[in-house]
Amino acid sequence: MSKVKFYSGEKVPLEMHKVRIVQKLDLVPIDRRLQAIKEAGNNTFLLKNRDIFLDMLTDSGVNAMSDQQLAAMMVADDSYAGSESYTRLEEKIQELFGTEYFLPVHQGRAAENIISKVFVTPGSFVPMNYHFTTSKVHVVINGGTVEEYITEEGLKFNSDNPFKGNMDTVALQKLIDRVGADKIAFVRMETGTNLIGGQPHSLANLREVSGICRKNGIMLVFDSSLLADNLYFIKTREEACKNMSIREITREISDLVDISYFSARKLGCARGGGICTNNREAYMKMRELVTLYEGFLTYGGMSIREVEALTVGLEETMDEDMISQGPQFIEFMVNDLHSKGVPVITPAGGLGAHINAGAFLPHIPQNEYPAGALAAALYLVGGVRGMERGSVSEQREPDGTEVYANMELLRLACPRRVFTMSQLKFVNDRLVWLYENRNLIGGLKFVEEPKVLRFFFGKLEGTSDWHDKLVAKFKADFGDSL
Repeated sequence: MSKVKFYSGEKVPLEMHKVRIVQKLDLVPIDRRLQAIKEAGNNTFLLKNRDIFLDMLTDSGVNAMSDQQLAAMMVADDSYAGSESYTRLEEKIQELFGTEYFLPVHQGRAAENIISKVFVTPGSFVPMNYHFTTSKVHVVINGGTVEEYITEEGLKFNSDNPFKGNMDTVALQKLIDRVGADKIAFVRMETGTNLIGGQPHSLANLREVSGICRKNGIMLVFDSSLLADNLYFIKTREEACKNMSIREITREISDLVDISYFSARKLGCARGGGICTNNREAYMKMRELVTLYEGFLTYGGMSIREVEALTVGLEETMDEDMISQGPQFIEFMVNDLHSKGVPVITPAGGLGAHINAGAFLPHIPQNEYPAGALAAALYLVGGVRGMERGSVSEQREPDGTEVYANMELLRLACPRRVFTMSQLKFVNDRLVWLYENRNLIGGLKFVEEPKVLRFFFGKLEGTSDWHDKLVAKFKADFGDSL
């Protein structure tokens, strides 16, 4: 990994790439932003790209591809069956992960659908270090129950613990003892826990989880979508792994689990996904559903051009300079905001910078969705689209009872190799201004609420006219500035 120090002593991440293709951005006036956020029902998912300046909604499918990936897409073999492009991907999967069987799917949640349909049965349990929105829904709709066993450190907003994504192995064993191993559909371990700040797990913790699973004859399923970030953190934060190569860490992780699946929109910087395993019996059960739901076994709903790009992208994931870029830029944002008093999740994780919306807006109760309100407010004053990762991202119990998130977070994703330092400084500048004017921000209430995954489609409105007051204060402070 390239280590560069500035003579000035300033700690600034250095881009280890150059930009050769650019895309024009527009920052529309604040009056248009006010109209746009109201049209979108205060749901940043429903904003139109024409109204967005910096899109930090997600790192899924929006990471910058390398020149080598783009070049590979030009030599794709479009054969419906037996494609050489697929063979190249399969061989790369076998090389890096050591798994004999690979099933392509169109994205990560398709893999979750197939795995849950095959292995989750009514009354079964799926313990996890922490849930992801779609992973939980797929378990629940197949009759299973999600049990979350994140360690105590994982739910602390601020901590010095480098691996807040670790699973509580004592609690896991207690569940197995209580319900019996036969009632556990599988154990799911998520790398780079998405909903609690992109926090990594250690290799040592994964070894413990794997040992418990194998001792009890339970399958360990690994969501490796955010593997690239977690590899970086294991390499740099786990003392016992500092002399291991990224390839060695990757292979050991793969050897510890029974099934790994991923979204290529994150891992590999392409669009697609896959399921990897050495378990032939599991492979044969899942294979039927790939052809039923996704497509033939040599493309699985993916464009063959994306298959070629993914093959290159997975190899590039073994490059320490490549996988260090996201975490280092996120760390810069988090440390800068923290130094200015803005409440953030520490230590910095992967995926993006996470703002503690509950502490940012303590006057807004959870039933008025502070993380959603903060997402709307940041778009309003900066044209920056972040993602609510709080109670809006949960869903009600069958009886209508609201489920409140453990953390009310505004996630500002940092797609790999996309944003410049000045753009990140702009985001932080607007957040600092918002924090100083936080009392102007009010709550939200649903006016359209889907029963499932409401954060994708739901619409909300302000509980007061706080949007207008915030716009007026912005104009008073910034004048004619966008």
